[in-house]
Amino acid sequence: MKRLTLLCLGTAALGVPLVLLGFVVGEGDAAQEGKEPAPQIGRFEPRSSVWGKYYPRQYATFLGTRKSDRITDMLKKEPALVVLWAGYGFSKDYNAPRGHAYALEDNINTLRTGAPVDGNSGPMPTACWTCKSPDVPRLIAKIGEKDFFTGKWARHGGEIANPIGCADCHDSQTMALTVTRDYLKRALDAEGSLRFADAGKEEMRSLVCAQCHSEYYFKKTPWKDASGEDKIAGVVTFPWDKGLSAEAMEAYYDERGFVDWTHKLSRAPMLKAQHPGYETFVTGTHGRNGVTCADCHMPVKSEGGASFTSHQIGNPLDAMEDTCLNCHDSDPEELRAVVERKRERRDELSRLAMDILARAHLEAAKAWDLGATEEEMRPALQDIRHGQWRWDYAVAAHGAFFHAPEEVLRVLGSAIAKAQEARVKLRAILAKYGAGDYEAPDFSTKEKAQALIGLPYGKLVEEKKRFLKGLRQQWIEEAKEKGIFDPASREGIQDRMSYQ
Repeated sequence: MKRLTLLCLGTAALGVPLVLLGFVVGEGDAAQEGKEPAPQIGRFEPRSSVWGKYYPRQYATFLGTRKSDRITDMLKKEPALVVLWAGYGFSKDYNAPRGHAYALEDNINTLRTGAPVDGNSGPMPTACWTCKSPDVPRLIAKIGEKDFFTGKWARHGGEIANPIGCADCHDSQTMALTVTRDYLKRALDAEGSLRFADAGKEEMRSLVCAQCHSEYYFKKTPWKDASGEDKIAGVVTFPWDKGLSAEAMEAYYDERGFVDWTHKLSRAPMLKAQHPGYETFVTGTHGRNGVTCADCHMPVKSEGGASFTSHQIGNPLDAMEDTCLNCHDSDPEELRAVVERKRERRDELSRLAMDILARAHLEAAKAWDLGATEEEMRPALQDIRHGQWRWDYAVAAHGAFFHAPEEVLRVLGSAIAKAQEARVKLRAILAKYGAGDYEAPDFSTKEKAQALIGLPYGKLVEEKKRFLKGLRQQWIEEAKEKGIFDPASREGIQDRMSYQ
């Protein structure tokens, strides 16, 4: 009986990155046929074009991720997001993810990473590079994990030069799949369902993706540098100690009093879900039946009598003959219709949750303006925190609506319930202060919403443009001098964002 195949959907390239997976042994590339010397690839070699000399088919298909270059401004599409993220970087700029080839450039170009003028300025920490480049494991091996996670994002600008590539997931000497970010190993051991030492080849076909497609936060970690000076590292950490569900991670954060940011309007202590793709995937029917990420996002191809794994990581529905139809004896259009219905159901509940949460934030802001006390507001703000976290958990993993549709709808339902509970409490507070008939202001467009939260969008754009013409160009020159810059990785890249 054929194995059940994973039908993952979302954008043509999933998030913010599934990473390069396994090469098929004996697929007939020149190096494997003995026509060329065995690969002599340096440990942590970040330039994928060097690997491509020995594995041209895999490399050529990876370059195909450049085709997923469409920019979709999600704040324009869903203006309520601006209100939900007021005071947080995502209210400035948030586009749907493009192909893996764009991961690094999009991280550099987004308004969220700001416009630093040197290595010690800007709004973001060094951890924001973590999943964007194979230069990350190279640099961690060079300076140590805690050192890497210390300081500002701009500190490593001249070292992080290459987009997601071969060294993120493969051992350069054996080509075996390997986890290059130790925080995943620690998280697996803490959660306990699958300890890292027990993970086999099949599990690795998903775990290399889980390095980046998982929920995380930056854990403040004290350490001393070589001179004995006290430092604080913001180490990427997965909150899996209590489990992988939305409620389990919510409890983890609550116990530690962790706050990603304080909401600018409601003053609620907020959590921001990142992209819990692995956590949601393992709860779905495909994950429970042993299907791996690679089975559907990296199908086996044949060319010239050789079989190899495609590295054009993206939407399985774009290659259904090689993915879904290997296991599902169904009409392709019927399968597409099933997936679309799942997406529509997710979107319907997501939009309802966003609207209720946005109004709750605005009603809380009004209550504060009227003189509400912290004691009065605390229960409603906790409901906002929990409701928005659960909504975000359900939608931030872009393919979760198909990976685990039942779980996504369940969590969205609880998010709506929490948000409604917050509004009921806030309505009582507003009534107490003579504003029981208060109606939230209009946030129906991105521009109206950003003006409502006081975001200086034009100023941020101009600052970013100066950064891209200035410090960003210095980083490129530094990378060239260090011999880590790979021109092939930038060829054909659409270096732009929604504001450009």
